[in-house]
Amino acid sequence: MPFAHARLPGLSLRWKIAALTALAAVTVAVAVGVLVHHRTYARVQDERRVDARNALENCLVAPPGSARCEDVETDPPDLPRQLREEALHSDGIVTAYDGRLGPAGDGPWMWAARSAGGEVRATKAVMNPDYRAQKSLDKNMVATSLAVLLVVIPLSAFAAGLLVRRLRRVSTTAARLSAGTLDARTGPVRGRDEVSTIAATVDTMADTLTRRIETERRFTADVAHELRTPVGGLMAAADLLPAGKTEDLLRRRIRDLRDLVEDLLEISRLDSGNEHAQRHRVPLTAVVAETVARTALPTTLTTTDDTAFVETDPRRLERIITNLVVNAHRHGHRPVEVHVERHTVTIRDHGPGYPDHILTEGPQRFRTGATERGTGHGLGLTIALAQAHVIDADLTFTNADTGGARATLRLPVRAR
Repeated sequence: MPFAHARLPGLSLRWKIAALTALAAVTVAVAVGVLVHHRTYARVQDERRVDARNALENCLVAPPGSARCEDVETDPPDLPRQLREEALHSDGIVTAYDGRLGPAGDGPWMWAARSAGGEVRATKAVMNPDYRAQKSLDKNMVATSLAVLLVVIPLSAFAAGLLVRRLRRVSTTAARLSAGTLDARTGPVRGRDEVSTIAATVDTMADTLTRRIETERRFTADVAHELRTPVGGLMAAADLLPAGKTEDLLRRRIRDLRDLVEDLLEISRLDSGNEHAQRHRVPLTAVVAETVARTALPTTLTTTDDTAFVETDPRRLERIITNLVVNAHRHGHRPVEVHVERHTVTIRDHGPGYPDHILTEGPQRFRTGATERGTGHGLGLTIALAQAHVIDADLTFTNADTGGARATLRLPVRAR
C-alpha cells in the first residue's frame, strides 16, 4: 500500500486499515453530500423558476387591477441590470437567479421578466425559506456523517485487529522457521480466505523444508559413517609404506580426508538439534590461551581481564576458538590476533577479509567464497557458528576497517 506507507508511516497495519476505511467513508459521505446539495438546490431553483414564470404569465393575461398582479412590478429598482437588458431584447419571458441578500436578509430570489411597451414587467419568487432548509439539510448530513464515522472507525479497527491477529500468527511461525525452529507451525486458521491460504502454504513449506533438511542430514551422516571405515583402513595402510615424501604426502591427504569426515559427522549431529551444552564455570582467558596454544600456530593473545569467568561448555568453546584461529591462519595473513575482553573473544587476521556472502548471509558449508582467501571445504566457520548457537553465544563476522577478517564471539555471563 504505497499511500498508507507514505502517509501513515508510524501506524500498524490494523490502524492503517482503520484509517483507510475511515478515509473511504469520509470520501463517500462528502461525495454524497455534495451531490445531494447540488441536486436539491438545482431542484429548488427549477421549482422557483417555474413559480416566477407562472406568476408573470398569469399577470400578463389578467385584466388590469387583477389580484394576480399583486407581486408583479413595472421596472422594479432591484431588478438585476443584466436581466433587464435580456428582457428588453427578448420576445418572451426570461428568468435569472439573484443571489443577493436584501437588507432584511430576505434573499435570494428567482426573477422572471418580460418587456411590455418599452418597459419591463417582472416578479420574483423568494428562495429564503428554501435557502434555510438547504443549510439545515447540509448540517444534518454533516452530523450524520460524523456519527457514521464514530461507528465505522471502531468497527473497522476491530475487524482489522482480527485480520492482523491471524497474520501475526503466520508471521510468528515464519520468524521461528527463519531462526531455525523447524517444528514451528501455524496450525488451523479460521476462515477460508487469503490468510488461511497463506498459513497453510507456510506450514506446507515448513513441512517440505524439514523433510529436505532431514534427508540432507541423513545423507551427510550416512556418507560420513560409510567413509569412516575405509579412511581408517587407508591410515592403517599408510603405516605399511616406507618412510619418505610419498608416505608423508599420502598421510597428509588421508588426514585431511579423515578431518573432513569428522566435520561432516559433527555437522550431522548439530543439524539434528539434539546437541546440548554441558555447562561449567570456567576462566575464559585460561581456556582461550590453552586452546590457542594447542593449535601450535603463531598467534598473538592479548587480554584486558584475566579474572573473567563464564558458564559454558568448555569443549564446544575450544572447538569454536580452534576453528576460528585455524581459519584465520589458513585463509588470512599473519599476524593473527586473539583478544579477550570480559566475556568477548575477538579473532582477527590481516588478510583480504571475509567474502561478501559471509558478511551478509553467514558461513555456508562447502562454500569458501573468494579465491584470494585460499581453498577449503567451508565447514570450519559453519561448525563454529552452530556450536556457538548450542552454547547460546553470539558469533558475528565482520571485516576490520584497516583490512583483515574479524570474528567476534560474545559469551553469556550465565546460562540462559
